[in-house]
Formats: sequence, structure tokens, C-alpha cells
Amino acid sequence: MNILHRSVVGGLMAALVLLSTGASLAATVVNVTLWDKGAAMTMATDLAYASPPPDLSAATMGIRALPATAKAGVVTFKVTNSSTDTIHEMLVIALADPTKPLPYVAADSRVDEEAAGDKGEVSELDPGASGSLTLSLAPGHYLLICNVAGHFAAGMWATFEVTN
Repeated sequence: MNILHRSVVGGLMAALVLLSTGASLAATVVNVTLWDKGAAMTMATDLAYASPPPDLSAATMGIRALPATAKAGVVTFKVTNSSTDTIHEMLVIALADPTKPLPYVAADSRVDEEAAGDKGEVSELDPGASGSLTLSLAPGHYLLICNVAGHFAAGMWATFEVTN
């Protein structure tokens, strides 16, 4: 009886270890870099997503996401501001229609976050700082943006896709 009890307890402990390990392996980790060419650079102002498709080679700021796709479910964005002198942030926006531009408030030089479908953000990161955001994402098209005034239109956005 004592041997049976040890086997059951040992089996349950092994199952718990496997479940907890499997849960951490199920999340996709996306490494996001927020970059710019320095505060002294003149920012472009017409590089916003889908308005019309811009030449991003002119961008003085940007976002890189690796990988740029993930399976549906838990996704963790590990975000680093690689700038030496500019604050940046990263928002995850669900695109209802990937062919249309985001709602933009020109007077504020910012995207209307609520109207755009904001899913979450890593708020203002000082130069060199890092942060993370974990979300449960459904299949679809998303946009990663910096919504500090002027940054979105200067090219700080990247497409991100979630698949089945």
C-alpha cells in the first residue's frame, strides 16, 4: 500500500511539472526593438500605415518585431527602446480592416488608441529601458505602433500577424 501511494504521488507530481512546463512553452515570445536615428534627425511625417503604402527606407524611426507572426494564444512582447535620447512606447492594435489607415488625430499627432482597437501597451520607455506585455491574441492582423506624438507618422509601426 505504501508503494502504491508513492507511485500515485510521484505520478501526480510529474504531471504537475509537465503541465507547468508545457504552459510556459506554449507562449510565443516576440522580441521588439524600438529604434530611431537620434533626436537631431528631422522626422518624416507621412509614413503612417496604409496612407498610402509609404517608402519606409526614409523612416527616421521604426519598430522591429522578431518573429513577425505568432500562433493564436498567449503572446509575450519583450520590448526594448534602443534609442539613446528619445522616449518610445509600443501598443498592440487589432486591425479590423488591414487595408484602411488607423484613426489619426492630426491636432495631437497621434493615433486615436480607443477607436483604433488598442489591445495593450508597454508605456513610455526611457532610452535604453525595457518592458514586456503578455496578451491572449486571436487570429488576425495587428499593428505594433509607437504613439508618442509624431512617432507613428515618422514610421514607428510594424505589422504583426496571428495565425491559427
